[in-house]
Amino acid sequence: MATQLTTRAKRPVYLNLLQIKLPIGGVISIIHRATGAVLVLLIPYTLYLLQTALESPMRFEEVRASLSGGIGRIALLLALWLLIQHLYSGVRHLFMDIDVGVERPVARRSAWLTLLASIITVSLLGVFL
Repeated sequence: MATQLTTRAKRPVYLNLLQIKLPIGGVISIIHRATGAVLVLLIPYTLYLLQTALESPMRFEEVRASLSGGIGRIALLLALWLLIQHLYSGVRHLFMDIDVGVERPVARRSAWLTLLASIITVSLLGVFL
């Protein structure tokens, strides 16, 4: 009984998840999972847009016009960032799976590089869209 009370007294009563400081590698890992989940959720809408665009030339123009407008362009760039960030961090994770870049300084640098590269890539593609 006494050991049970001392064990219970040592356990944290409240864990504030907003105060935990994750390293950048952990943040990128969570972003990788979140972007993957959002991309899966976007599949039905993307297929709907594709099906609509293939119905007729008039419907194609409607889809093109909706995606080239202000909100449509922002949504398209956001979806593109999700895809590119997921790709870059996935390649980073694959390299780490084969023990390339697992040292702490290299892992931190590669985590920052995936985030920076995805932002730069989407910015450059946004100019051309």
